[in-house]
Amino acid sequence: MLVPTIVDAGLYPRDAEAFLMSAAVTGGVGGMLFVAFRNPEFGVLDRRTGFLLTVSAWMAVCFFGALPFLFSSLDISFTDAMFETVSGLSTTGATVLSGLDDMAHGMLLWRSLLQWIGGVGIIVMAIAMLPMMRVGGMQLFQRESSDVSGKPFSRVNQLARAIGLVYLGLTFACTISLMLTGMNFFDAINHAMTTIATGGFSTKDASVGYFDSVEIELVITVFMTLSALPLVFYASIFLRGRRALAEDEQIHAFLKILLVAIVLCTVWNISQGMDALVALRVSAFNVTSILTDTGFATTDFSTWGSFAVGLFFLLFFVGGCAGSTSGAIKIFRWQILFASAKAHLKTTFSPSRVVVLKYQQRLVDPDTLGAVRNFLFIYITTFAVLSLAVMATGLDFLSSTSAIAQAMANAGPGLGPVVGPATNFESVAPTAKWLIIAGMLLGRLELVTAYVVILPEYWRR
Repeated sequence: MLVPTIVDAGLYPRDAEAFLMSAAVTGGVGGMLFVAFRNPEFGVLDRRTGFLLTVSAWMAVCFFGALPFLFSSLDISFTDAMFETVSGLSTTGATVLSGLDDMAHGMLLWRSLLQWIGGVGIIVMAIAMLPMMRVGGMQLFQRESSDVSGKPFSRVNQLARAIGLVYLGLTFACTISLMLTGMNFFDAINHAMTTIATGGFSTKDASVGYFDSVEIELVITVFMTLSALPLVFYASIFLRGRRALAEDEQIHAFLKILLVAIVLCTVWNISQGMDALVALRVSAFNVTSILTDTGFATTDFSTWGSFAVGLFFLLFFVGGCAGSTSGAIKIFRWQILFASAKAHLKTTFSPSRVVVLKYQQRLVDPDTLGAVRNFLFIYITTFAVLSLAVMATGLDFLSSTSAIAQAMANAGPGLGPVVGPATNFESVAPTAKWLIIAGMLLGRLELVTAYVVILPEYWRR
């Protein structure tokens, strides 16, 4: 919060004061918590504590992150402040703010910082916490997340340090690349932070479409793709070379899905009368943005026709790789589900046949398969319930379903005229905004983490 305070000092005194007040409140509460719980006996001793710590930490950070929006010259409600903050920290990218082109630089930087901090927080949670808590099949990565050289990291902080270095390196490389394509430093650092976090917040109302630059779109497309890969993978490449790429099945699957989706979208746009090169350009950028759950846009793709809208809607549910900043269901779960369905079909016509289910040369035990199936059931059920609830507020079917789909996938824009890529969520009813906020948090916390804490059995000794 002190960084945007310095940025706004002089030019935007009220916003600088808002950040300073927010920093004082946050630092004061944080200091009291530090003093109260510095005793070594207060620690994450078991899985139960891990669930509560994960959920409560995210809720607390969202609340304090909303303070600058409340105190600033934006003059927005608590609902809108929480929406913008949760969207930032969950790297969703949906926004209720307009007039970004003329907004105070400190506020624009704060939005980007929220996504950048949230992005690395998501990775650490997904790699260090969720596998230990066996959430949604993430236990498959309990070994991989700490084994990049054949010698596991002895401590979680060593793993976090490696992830942090990769994260910083990608951000620096993206910033330099964007500056070389013509962006000024401020726009470059903001878009780099939100690209690497696969967040999608921009400094412009028209998003990346404002720049109308093939070079800028190409750079962001490349870095969106890189950010949707597991960050531990880059450490593996450094230590093990090409062997790391050959062994990671989810990366191969993700790149294939991305390529197929781009080709399908390009062919569809050409069939609708779009120039071939233009179709390839807009399809490659916007498909990558949605599949990686980034949320940038260069055009209103919800007007491309029914096939394109249907394709984008399905991509909301795919997402990137486990251990990346991307959201949604994740590639590895789809791989396991398809392998399970294939095995079921084989044993249907040949009941005596024994089919061994494997993922990345490891046996998928019944507990892991059950966790993946249960996660998908909870995901679809949550999507259906929240979509119906949003419809009850008066929003149309496509806007309601796409708003929840993008929220749970942490993808950014919805579809349709109300919440599409050419608009924002400012006009949505407050009740619907809180439902979308719930969807963003549930999706970011991998659902199971949040639902476990509200079970009555969780609170019983």
